[in-house]
Amino acid sequence: MKYLLIPLVCMSMIGCSTTVPVVSKFPEPPGKLVMEKCPQLNSLNIDAKLSDVSKTVTLNYTEYYTCAVKTDAWIEWYGKQKKIYEGVVK
Repeated sequence: MKYLLIPLVCMSMIGCSTTVPVVSKFPEPPGKLVMEKCPQLNSLNIDAKLSDVSKTVTLNYTEYYTCAVKTDAWIEWYGKQKKIYEGVVK
């Protein structure tokens, strides 16, 4: 019985080893929305009226804060994924 146990242990250890390197890939970003560049902010004409100025400022603030939210979400996602990835690799 002892002699049967030794080959069984050796075979189980050989079955768990691999000569092929296991490579983990960093995850893809979540969706295409976070990969889009922020749009250019609007500029004013030289002869702009005060109403055009306020409209342009409002649109620029909206675009800026929309882009800031996307960028912050991207940075948060990337930080979490990097910690997970480094924890698995090490």
